[in-house]
Amino acid sequence: MADPKPALVLHLATGGEPLLFALTTEESGKLAGKLTQLVKAGAVETVTTKDHQEVAINFAHVAAAYLDDLTRKTTVFGMR
Repeated sequence: MADPKPALVLHLATGGEPLLFALTTEESGKLAGKLTQLVKAGAVETVTTKDHQEVAINFAHVAAAYLDDLTRKTTVFGMR
């Protein structure tokens, strides 16, 4: 089995293709417990990507956000 490749997936309220940010397993774990609240509150959060870049995300512009595993070949929203 391949190593997991966690990613933050953001669908912006304005539409278009989703934004994907590769994360470390540790950063993914940090976000897992607070992602829903960040979207509900429209908060700004700094996320550290897998390549150690810091990205400030304004969740007020995000319609949907979730953590996903990029090692899967196909994705159907809400299904594993």
